[in-house]
Formats: sequence, C-alpha cells, structure tokens
Amino acid sequence: MTADAELPAGVPGIDVPRLAAWLARELPGSGRIDGVEVIAGGRSNLTYAITLTGGDRDRIVLRRPPLGHVLPTAHDMGREYRVLSALGTHGTGVPVPAALALCEDTEVIGARFYLMEFVDGRVLRTPEEAPDLTPDGARGLSEALAAALAAIHTVDVEKAGLADFGRPSGYMERQLRRWGRQWDASRDAIHATGTTRDLPEYDRLAARLAERLPAVPPRDAPARLVHGDFRLDNALARLEPEPEIAAVVDWEMSTLGDPLSDLGLTLVYWAEASDAELLPVGATITVAPGFMTRREFAGRYAELTGSDLSDIDFYVAFACFKLAVILEGIHARFLQHATVGEGFDQIGSAVPVLLTRAHSVLDTRSAW
Repeated sequence: MTADAELPAGVPGIDVPRLAAWLARELPGSGRIDGVEVIAGGRSNLTYAITLTGGDRDRIVLRRPPLGHVLPTAHDMGREYRVLSALGTHGTGVPVPAALALCEDTEVIGARFYLMEFVDGRVLRTPEEAPDLTPDGARGLSEALAAALAAIHTVDVEKAGLADFGRPSGYMERQLRRWGRQWDASRDAIHATGTTRDLPEYDRLAARLAERLPAVPPRDAPARLVHGDFRLDNALARLEPEPEIAAVVDWEMSTLGDPLSDLGLTLVYWAEASDAELLPVGATITVAPGFMTRREFAGRYAELTGSDLSDIDFYVAFACFKLAVILEGIHARFLQHATVGEGFDQIGSAVPVLLTRAHSVLDTRSAW
C-alpha cells in the first residue's frame, strides 16, 4: 500500500495518506484504501468504514474519539480495544468484531484509534429501516438481545483477562460522582460558546440519586463486566435464517461494575408505542409489533441471569441521569461545530426530557 495522489479524499477526523502509510506497516497485505466514509448514527466516538482493494480484506472499521469537546476519562481507545480483544479470544460467548490493531500515535490521524473487522449485520433503528421484520422476528430479536446482555454480565472476567478492568465495589457511587463532573465540564464548555440555559432539575435529581444509592456488594461478590451503553442500535443484527445479534459494538464505556446499570439504560432507550415522546437517540424500532415491552425484556433478562430487579426503578432513573449528562456533552460539541453527521441539532432538547423522566420514575417507583 502506498500513500499517493490516487488515494480517496478524507473525511473529517481522518488523514488518509497517513492512515494508508500506517496501515501498510501494521497490517501488511490489507490492500489499498479505496474509500473512507462515516458510519452514521454514532453520537460520541466516531466510526468509519474503510474500503480496501487488492488485499486480504474488503472492508475494515476504524474507531476514534470525537473531534471537539472531549470529557475527561472518556473515549479511551485502548480500553475499548482491550475489551474487544479479550471477548473475542477467550470463548466468552459475547458476539463482538475481531480487534485488528491499535494505534496510540496521535500523529497519524490526530487521535488514538483502533481497527476492527467489518461484521455483516444491520443496525436497526426505525421500523422503516426493517420492512421485512415480522412480529415473530421482532420477538426473536428481543430474545437475542436479552441473551447478549446476559452473556456480557456472566463473563468470567478472570478467565477473560479482565479482572483488573475496573473496580466493581462502590461502582454506582463513583458513577454518580463521575457523571456529575462530566456535567460540570460540559456546562462550562457550553457557557464558553456564549450559550446558557437553565436546568434546575439536574441538581435535584443528583441529590435524590445519592439518597437511593444501592448497598455496596460484598467484597467476595463476583466482578461483572458492564457494557456501559447497551441498546439495540449498538448491536449488529441479522434476521435470516433466524433473528440473531451478530455483534455488540461501541464498548467505549465498558468496565467492571453493577450489571443492572446496563439493564436500566437499555430500558430507557427501549421505546414503546404508548410512549408520549421518543428520544432523538437510540432505536425506535421497538415500537413495532412483536417486540417485547420493557417489562417483558427485563423479566427475560432476570430469567437468564437470576437477577433481583426490586430496585430497578433506581437504575432506570440513574440511566436517565447518565444519558442526560452524555447528551449535554454531545450538545456542547454541536455548539462548538465539532460534530460529524446529522441530527445533532436535536440532542440538546432531550436533556430536560430525561431529567423529568427520571424524577417521574423515582416518584412512582415504577420503571415501566
């Protein structure tokens, strides 16, 4: 592979000639870069499809951090690469793309990045994107997603080489502090653009969550891997011959912690036809006939894992809080004109909706 004038034009965040030269050294035989395009849908780390010719692969996928305002401790490419490598090589049963190479030299494309295999599958977000999905198929896809989440949470982290991947004890308390700091950083970034808006429900929610923090598990409790952003559109699905999850992707927030935090976030994203309003992130395809309800999905997960869901309302409220903080960070990057793709102008409007929803869940003690 050579970096020459015939290389395709780059897209924001990718220096194609430098990437081509690096790829020739690190993955010899991959072929020549023939095209680079942003894979739509991501709101945080950026994902690109790299088309190759003349080598042993047709396509690979590149992941890098966002271009603008980056929250402290977020977007660690090394951690994401490590967990993919571990899950893909230790027979964990968690479907993931194969990790190919990690680049820690920020001079190549301007940030650390990693490469993974291209997995043939579909990101299903809206009913219109899957007119071939039958009610039976939707039910099967719900089952497959619940099984994938259960598989993540039952990984033997010792055997997978991930025993030091996080600190599960005190996880939720640290999460509350961490996302509080992220909120402050994003608000400062927004103010720096000359924009202000009043969101008083945030402080009240943070205080309520602090009062409801779950008990710290015993020190001898098994450590559990958590994905950190588990939802249907962070997975690649196949519908034929049977519905299946071909790969779970977007592991940027994975660590060892409380698995119910994953379930809570999945339920926040999970849309139902009776919902008064839908979020501008996540999949809305779950409103289609045949998909499980939130209650059914949680029940199936509990059957597979034996989990106690008596405090699931706390985890759903916390997930609303966490997602509100994440979206405020994305909104900050949008205001800085540092986002790539479409739909970012709607992200900020979801933050007050999530804060209100969290208070409602805590008020009613109902996650459904």
